[in-house]
Amino acid sequence: VQLQASGGGLVQPGGSLRLSCAASGNSFSANPVGWYRQAPGNPREWVASLSRNGAANYAPSVQGRFTISRDNAKNTVYLQMNSLKPEDTAVYYCTLRGTYWGRGTLVTVSS
Repeated sequence: VQLQASGGGLVQPGGSLRLSCAASGNSFSANPVGWYRQAPGNPREWVASLSRNGAANYAPSVQGRFTISRDNAKNTVYLQMNSLKPEDTAVYYCTLRGTYWGRGTLVTVSS
């Protein structure tokens, strides 16, 4: 299984971005997916996860601002990020089942 994240970039505070993560293989729909992030000098932290049945959970720091979703027909997981803050700046990683990881995509929130 390979994961490819995309959609990162530079955005102003209060702006929005949507990250995508496409997975290869045929096990995507049967497994939970998630997003983590790592800011410079900090450990990797959990952001959001989505079960195969559609149950979503979020870290308190992003609750109400971020939305995780999946399209099993496209083997893709998304992270819609709204009301972005400078402290959301990090490399964002997608994961399948906590076993397979994408390379990460950089999100920079700055004016």
